[in-house]
Amino acid sequence: MRKPAILAAALAAAVLVTAGCATEPVASRKDISFDAAAANPLIPSNYAAADSLLAQLRGQLAPTQALIAATVVNIDALEQSSTLGRLISEQVSARFTLAGYRMIEMKFRNNVYMARDQGELMLTREIRDLASTHDAQAVVVGTYAQSSEMVFVNLKVIQPETNVVLAVHDYALPLDPMTRSMLRGHR
Repeated sequence: MRKPAILAAALAAAVLVTAGCATEPVASRKDISFDAAAANPLIPSNYAAADSLLAQLRGQLAPTQALIAATVVNIDALEQSSTLGRLISEQVSARFTLAGYRMIEMKFRNNVYMARDQGELMLTREIRDLASTHDAQAVVVGTYAQSSEMVFVNLKVIQPETNVVLAVHDYALPLDPMTRSMLRGHR
């Protein structure tokens, strides 16, 4: 076989292999099973953070009086959040609910301004008014900061009348492909 013919045959084989890979289902992605999804540490990490807050709050709050959970926001742009920030807020709120606290679901309130794709963002100046409107005894707020390898999360429970911090918890999540995908396009 001549040299150009060999090169052409090799090129054709490479094109066929590449084209075959493009039309087949993505085999390089690991198939995630229900067991693997159940073993994911994100929910337990967020629940552990909520449990820490709950332990610090013992005896300070009445379970029968409402609380509000604000969207966890980007520390460098307090008006922005992400899928990860909204998910952390949802899971922390869920854990408080499971512990017997009355959590107000802000997404269904008509009188609260909701910026598109930002969730129920809570800026410090709004805490008192929002808590008063909903007769909330405390507000769970939080921020996150992304580094090259981690996402650092800070959660606080604040008494709205005084802005006094009643409980605080810091933790870190790995900046793995899952968390990275939930941080894309901070909104």
